[in-house]
Amino acid sequence: MSINGLTELWDRLFGAQPDPPPLLVLITAALAVLVVATRLPWRIGRNAITIAHEGGHALVALLTGRKLRGIRLHSDTSGLTLSAGRPTGPGMILTLLAGYVAPSLIGLAGAWLLAGNRITMLLWIAVALLLAMLVMIRNVFGIVSIVVTTAVVFVVSWYSPPDVQAAFAYTGVWFLLIGGVRPVVELQTQRSRGQQPESDADQLARLTGVPGLLWVALFGLVNIAALGSAVGALAGPILADFPLPGVGG
Repeated sequence: MSINGLTELWDRLFGAQPDPPPLLVLITAALAVLVVATRLPWRIGRNAITIAHEGGHALVALLTGRKLRGIRLHSDTSGLTLSAGRPTGPGMILTLLAGYVAPSLIGLAGAWLLAGNRITMLLWIAVALLLAMLVMIRNVFGIVSIVVTTAVVFVVSWYSPPDVQAAFAYTGVWFLLIGGVRPVVELQTQRSRGQQPESDADQLARLTGVPGLLWVALFGLVNIAALGSAVGALAGPILADFPLPGVGG
């Protein structure tokens, strides 16, 4: 690749894109809410939440010194991350804790990039993370899910005009933030019916002695806080342009 080509690639990756239209930010947020609240779209989109959930387990397992054995993604939108190491202690606790908060925290990191108009960078980071995760996938459905998701993100980031990239990136980030809250609600609903005896919250309860309900509450608080922070970063400047009636001169 020529020097000019490398310079263009560098500018494309690290340069800031134009400000998206304010209406785009609000419409993509509404679209994400609609997907999360509607049964069939949620059933399809939840696979992205599962990818982030299991990716969170995997990343924290590696960061805490555990040996990652593999990741499985299933067609019912469930997943499983296997790691080896001490069955107790901080590493295991943090690994279990990471799953339900990972989608929202990833969404918050994405919101910070979007707030700086680093849209292409966000999409390329997503591609890099998905490719890194692909190495550890251990079942066919999981491989197909990661490959298809990676291909879609790459095509949008490489071939699409800035407005399409912006719409795609904002929708994805809003979906992770809003969609990260719903599985926590579903988790507690299933726990109350005795359907999730081996959930992350119940495993944490056995490891720490802290009731599972409190772990579920912690998941929810982290995810709601991430959503609130992202709303302030992405929608705050837009909403500030619409003063309340009677305020001001």
